[in-house]
Amino acid sequence: MIEIRRHALVRYSPEAMFDLVDDVEAYPTRFAWCADAHILAREGADVRIARLDLRFAGLTQSFTTRNTAERPHRLHMHLVEGPLKTLEGEFTFTPLGDDGCKIALALDFEYSGLLAGAALRLGFQGVASRLVDDFVRAAQKVYG
Repeated sequence: MIEIRRHALVRYSPEAMFDLVDDVEAYPTRFAWCADAHILAREGADVRIARLDLRFAGLTQSFTTRNTAERPHRLHMHLVEGPLKTLEGEFTFTPLGDDGCKIALALDFEYSGLLAGAALRLGFQGVASRLVDDFVRAAQKVYG
């Protein structure tokens, strides 16, 4: 099991950062590692099934996750289908008064035989490790 823990302090509200992370269909325009992204289904007001096509190591890998939202505090992701054995992740957005918020990511995943190549492992782990930094840069572009 690989565990990734990242956080950053930003000058944007929890609502603004939550909305940026939750806007899955905008990922291909914001991140070079995302080839495509779609919401496949909605399960009630707060649960969506999303598919991401991630580009790394010269290949594209597709992941489908069930995303449970508690706007603006947290967004939980659970693997439905993809080349990993397991994937559980959670973004949290903690207010820091009028000064912004803390965005944090806890991501736990385990590789399966389908993602056995070293380049693919490093590619996925690299994307996962820099997600928070990528969202901070995206917030600066979107919100100024």
